[in-house]
Amino acid sequence: MSRTDARHSDPAVDRAVAAFRRGDPVLIHDAAEREGETDLVYPAGVVTPDAVARLRNDAGGLICVALSDAVCEAFDLPLLQETLDHPSSGAHDLDYDERSSFSLTVNHRETYTGVTDEDRARTVTELAGAAAAPGRTDFAEEFRSPGHVHVLRGAPELLADREGHTELGLALAAAADRPPAVVVCEMLDDETGRALSPADARSYAERHGLVYLEGRDLVERFA
Repeated sequence: MSRTDARHSDPAVDRAVAAFRRGDPVLIHDAAEREGETDLVYPAGVVTPDAVARLRNDAGGLICVALSDAVCEAFDLPLLQETLDHPSSGAHDLDYDERSSFSLTVNHRETYTGVTDEDRARTVTELAGAAAAPGRTDFAEEFRSPGHVHVLRGAPELLADREGHTELGLALAAAADRPPAVVVCEMLDDETGRALSPADARSYAERHGLVYLEGRDLVERFA
């Protein structure tokens, strides 16, 4: 079997794409030499208040919505570190990457505080709807900033440019014919407070009937 054939027959990737197409979350471990974290990743359009509760309780990291570069460009959403005018934004060196993907924090304008499970689910699903039809959305009319949902801006060429969870999730969404909007949240270990180990993340996936995927498998298929 050629390398090309092998790339296109990876069962783990196929299962992940099928799961995402159904609207199921998947677990993606980026790489031991990168963040070394597993994120629980959802198509943003299917997120319910129960899903937000699961992200809070079972994952425990920061609940973010990754949007494609093209969508962020349409809405004039910047990379935050390029726009901050404060001394704390200087010398922003990261050990695991060249830059952060953080853009603005937002709430949908029809939420109240923005932080409840219901409010965050509303903001997330509205972001997915906006990403599906950016030409029909006035972002400033629909969303306010600052808010309680962190927006991440994907790299222009996704995995060819960067191999973070932002790009891994967006590449999976594209393969599953989902809008370019995904929720990512780091899975943390309650005992150590550190990133959940890949072995424990796999066990979680097995217990809950979810797909666990190594980021390198997505990179090999879609970069």
